[in-house]
Amino acid sequence: MTAQSGGTVGDFMHRYLEVVPPETTIVEVAERMREKSLGSLLVESTDAEGRMSRRSGIVTETDLIRKVLAKGIDPSLAMADQIMTSPLLTITPDRPMLDASHLMETNHVRYLCVSDKDEIVGIISIRDLARYFVDSEGGPIRDLDNVYRPLSVLMRTSMETIASERTVLEAAQTMAEKRIGSLLVLEAGEMVGIVTETDVVRKVIAARLPANSTRVGTVMNYPLIQIDINRTVRAASRRMAEERIRHLAVTEDNKVVGLLSVRDLVKMVSVRDKPRFLRNT
Repeated sequence: MTAQSGGTVGDFMHRYLEVVPPETTIVEVAERMREKSLGSLLVESTDAEGRMSRRSGIVTETDLIRKVLAKGIDPSLAMADQIMTSPLLTITPDRPMLDASHLMETNHVRYLCVSDKDEIVGIISIRDLARYFVDSEGGPIRDLDNVYRPLSVLMRTSMETIASERTVLEAAQTMAEKRIGSLLVLEAGEMVGIVTETDVVRKVIAARLPANSTRVGTVMNYPLIQIDINRTVRAASRRMAEERIRHLAVTEDNKVVGLLSVRDLVKMVSVRDKPRFLRNT
């Protein structure tokens, strides 16, 4: 099945739902995310028959960074229902994967809940979309195979950085202000690593470390995972999947010249297909 022929959300969604009670603290949410290697959790709200409904909520790593840590709120005191997004943004399982990409891009989210007759039956992530588009035998990503240095088309050349001696609190505040999910880390003027929302959630909040005194250098990913600018989009996607990361530093002659994210891949697909999506909405 190709991207052009239309894979459906139901074919790729995750049917197992990780759910927490509304009164779960943010520290406990972070601990669950770390334990399950997840970037989001659903917050329980059931209907009269005990089924998850759109009235439930979702909390993501981004919520923990922007709504809690960056604002100086104690993660051990704040609760899931105070920061969750509700009602849930949903899509039905029969919709094309391309439509899921548009909904994510339009709403600036990385997750969609899948609903069937008002019951939440699954969840789909931006990583699922990227894997589908890259592995499809046809479609906009595969069209880039014949483009000279396709990673240069997708990567961002404007890269936000932070010094390794700065605090995680400062990193969280910068991520929130810039509305980004990662910062490249500098030591002696050189890019040596990257700190992401996932790092902050799992290594700081879940570990109950003080964000205002923990240095970025102690939680960053090192060495910086890179890919040469001459590699293919498929190679970049597979590298991200193998390393279980959402960001890759793009290098040219062993110098970092850009940053590529899973969202960059999906955004390109969404932009190219937007006219069709608008005609059908």
